[in-house]
Amino acid sequence: MRVIAGTARSLPLKAPEGLDTRPTTDRIKETLFNMLQSDIPGAVFADLFSGSGAIGIEALSRGAEKAYFIDNSPKALACIQQNLTFTKTANRAIVLKQDVCSALSSIREKEVSIIFMDPPYGRGHEKDVLASLRKMDYVTENTLIIVETSLETDFPYLKDFGYYMEKDKRYKTNRHVFLRRTILS
Repeated sequence: MRVIAGTARSLPLKAPEGLDTRPTTDRIKETLFNMLQSDIPGAVFADLFSGSGAIGIEALSRGAEKAYFIDNSPKALACIQQNLTFTKTANRAIVLKQDVCSALSSIREKEVSIIFMDPPYGRGHEKDVLASLRKMDYVTENTLIIVETSLETDFPYLKDFGYYMEKDKRYKTNRHVFLRRTILS
């Protein structure tokens, strides 16, 4: 696992030991950031269920102004801190050691540009997080929310929660679902 592009290009990243995290592969990460390349410079990025912090660090390396990293695993948090220090991106990072839904109210921004979440598959965490995010003022119609999830995960509640699916990018083993808040008229 490594940083794909930007100021920390090619630097290797550590992953937390054990089976609790499932790092996004370099190939999928590269595909994701190719789709986001024009949205990253100057962005405020939130990496939820951060694991190693690889996604948020990639955003910082590619020019994001600031990134929030949220995880409640001590192993993951230690790994994120090591990776931030090694890639020299720690000065633009805020690491929150909390349950994701609880930590969302600790984000103090007028607007978050991109929110990425990679929750454990099959536990319904994405639904809980999306329910919490709809109450946050920093989630605007301009905010892009990306959920990395299993191919089987369904989102029948999006309209009720005030979101719409902009894109559904499928890979062999998982997918990225791109969401935006519905503009209220």
